[in-house]
Amino acid sequence: MDKQVLEYDAVIIGGGPAGLSAGIYIARGNLKAAILDINMLGGQPTNYLEIENYPAMPLIGGFELMEQFEAHADKFGIEKFPMEEIVALNLIGKEKTVETQDKIFNSKAVIIATGAKSKKLEIPGEDKFIGRGVSYCAVCDGAFFKDKVICVIGGGNSAIEEAIYLTKFASKVYLIHRRDELRADKIIQERAKNNPKIEFVLDTVPLEIKGENKVESILVKNVKTGKTKELSLSGVFPFIGFTPNNELFKNIIKTDLAGFIETDETMHTNVRGIFAIGDVRSTPLRQVITAAADGAVAATYVIRMLEAE
Repeated sequence: MDKQVLEYDAVIIGGGPAGLSAGIYIARGNLKAAILDINMLGGQPTNYLEIENYPAMPLIGGFELMEQFEAHADKFGIEKFPMEEIVALNLIGKEKTVETQDKIFNSKAVIIATGAKSKKLEIPGEDKFIGRGVSYCAVCDGAFFKDKVICVIGGGNSAIEEAIYLTKFASKVYLIHRRDELRADKIIQERAKNNPKIEFVLDTVPLEIKGENKVESILVKNVKTGKTKELSLSGVFPFIGFTPNNELFKNIIKTDLAGFIETDETMHTNVRGIFAIGDVRSTPLRQVITAAADGAVAATYVIRMLEAE
């Protein structure tokens, strides 16, 4: 079967806040852009129950916010290709090619906005019980744990916010963190501390998730005393950070030690014409607002690069 060949000024891989923002800015520059995503557009924020740190929107659902991003992109007629799996890439040279199952996208610039996925605990029992008590999405799976005891692992904003959200369903939420202090914003910490359903288990790391056909307990160790104990529970929600979705590019583009793509201040990678934005990029802050800003910067410099040619 012959594949459909499509021509663009820029192809954006990833349709989260970074990718949608880049598309909007490129379209405003009167260039032709396509946004590809292996899933539906919207990215990670679609799984967030509430977002309250996006300027001018004191409180908004993550799915609702990303609907507005997409509607803004639609206003400029940006061509969107959700549910497209990339099977081949040619990013070296002036002409770039992104190939999916039935299409070939040719462009002069590629913007990588593939985001990141939840980092795993890498302990016994984790993989065995995914979907049977281990979950990385509180909004997706919280309702399955009504009146049950669960735990959240992590100490950042995501972990604390998810723990608070899960108290809507669970009878009790253990908040397990390896340090004696949380990393989350103080206002979020206070909400968690004032929630009677949350019990803090600090200075503690998980060792093993146990059970027969589903999660029944978690073995943890206090890092200061070395003592271990087993907590009886039905669900484990790890929120310990992210791993970049870099599989397509890691042998082509320079990354840091954790695998996040390195860029300069214009979002340009070490390969000419290839830019990286959002959570897949090596950046000190991973938020919707910084992802959107990355997209604006990258698109602006894509336009300047193409105008200079």
